[in-house]
Amino acid sequence: MPAAEPPPERPREPNLLDPSEFMRLVGLQFDELGPTRVSGHIECGPAHHQPWGAVHGGVYATVIETAATTGAYLAVRDRGQTAVGVTNTSHFLRAHERGRLRVLATALHQGRSGQLWEVEITRPSDGRRVAVGSVRLQNLDNPSGAPASLTG
Repeated sequence: MPAAEPPPERPREPNLLDPSEFMRLVGLQFDELGPTRVSGHIECGPAHHQPWGAVHGGVYATVIETAATTGAYLAVRDRGQTAVGVTNTSHFLRAHERGRLRVLATALHQGRSGQLWEVEITRPSDGRRVAVGSVRLQNLDNPSGAPASLTG
């Protein structure tokens, strides 16, 4: 009689309070985590610059994607789903060299199969927007079918 196959390995659940190495390099810190709103900040400096001395647009696109995806995930995890980005449209409005930037992600639409989030990145020193973006996400069933855990 053949040996029984082991059950499929459950995917590792994300731990939003212990970011990946990539997220540590980017430097995004969450201040508020919720299913309809995520806020945080990033301390920018030379490590975030493109060759001309301003923060690289890829940093803004990464922060926009991460804030929106985190909130979208929190909105669907209890029903055994995850959310994945489908479209990230980021607009870079003004240059920024160093210092803190605030991040605010807000859900515009949360449906059964998809979500739309808006994200603003602003300078606290003068309240001006540095970048804005929108992220469209698709809600997918987790392979395990179990709700995901915030702390892993």
